[in-house]
Amino acid sequence: MTEETFFPAAGDGWVRRSAADAGMDADDLQRAIDFAVDPAHEGFGRDLQAEWDASNGGKQYDDGITYGPYQERGEATGLILRRGYLIAEWGAPERVDMTFSVSKSFLSTVAGLAWDRSLIGDIDEPICETVHDGGYVSAHNRQITWNHALRQTSEWDGSLWDKHYSASNPDDELLEPITPGTRYEYNDVRVNRLSLSLLRLWKRPLPDVLREFVMDPIGASYTWQWHGYENSWVDVKGQRMHSVSGGGHWGGGMWISAYDQARFGLLSLRRGRWGQRQILSDEWISMATTPTGLGSDFGFMNWTLNTNRVVPSAPANSFFHSGAGTNRIYGDPENELVVVSRWLSGDHYDGFISRVLASVR
Repeated sequence: MTEETFFPAAGDGWVRRSAADAGMDADDLQRAIDFAVDPAHEGFGRDLQAEWDASNGGKQYDDGITYGPYQERGEATGLILRRGYLIAEWGAPERVDMTFSVSKSFLSTVAGLAWDRSLIGDIDEPICETVHDGGYVSAHNRQITWNHALRQTSEWDGSLWDKHYSASNPDDELLEPITPGTRYEYNDVRVNRLSLSLLRLWKRPLPDVLREFVMDPIGASYTWQWHGYENSWVDVKGQRMHSVSGGGHWGGGMWISAYDQARFGLLSLRRGRWGQRQILSDEWISMATTPTGLGSDFGFMNWTLNTNRVVPSAPANSFFHSGAGTNRIYGDPENELVVVSRWLSGDHYDGFISRVLASVR
């Protein structure tokens, strides 16, 4: 962290700097923004439910029924921070939009808060040792650890919120569960099982946990929303609580502005630190950014790592929190950058990042 590192105050506490003052070329930076807002480079249509139904509704093992809210998306949007200063912004960065699987990074953050407070004693301990709601009673499920769940290798066997575990398989295959920790599978039902487990562990709604320990301390707005499904309500200590989803599969998930995403990205870039306060422990960030052997492009949940140069133009130690619609919060320690971009086609993402990096002097 350099002497110039800045942490914005709450609300509109951003300090804006020119590209030149941030050590960037203004013309090259404008070329990157022009590339990002080019309508030919957009990835998703405006009607997000129609987009999702078209790509997932016809799957053999997914009934396509929506249980959570959707909304139409906004225009192509983004912003760029360097050393914590706001250098560029475009579109509607104040708009609260769906982020799909970026939600998973917030979910793993809530797990990190639990670990830092010893609610989780060891990430390699079986979840059944602390969560007793019937979800881990079988011999198979009793093997599942927090680490398995966070790395999407849990192989949890069961149904949740009327969805069979295979419902969200991106390859539309019915893969029989095998030994936990031996196969990586991107699977929203199992992610939602982790969310429910964390709700049982905290005994309070996860959005409340996130707000108290992360979003308020980093000065985020009060506009973000974390949704579950209409049928994902449970009883916890005699109170009715909503179990939120780890993505927008079947609706729901984290809805948030690009400004608030940027704050979360800066927290990630600074390894859990905000000003003089350590929000998440450095040790947790190290675990979150350690590649999963079976899914080496991922750490915990949607901490997407560039170890294998998923984004060829970006440094190998860069990362991004990612979701459908190329909702991405890019962190680049080498260049001290946080880049939020929304609704840019994944096919054009490297072209965009390469242009941003070309502006760095």
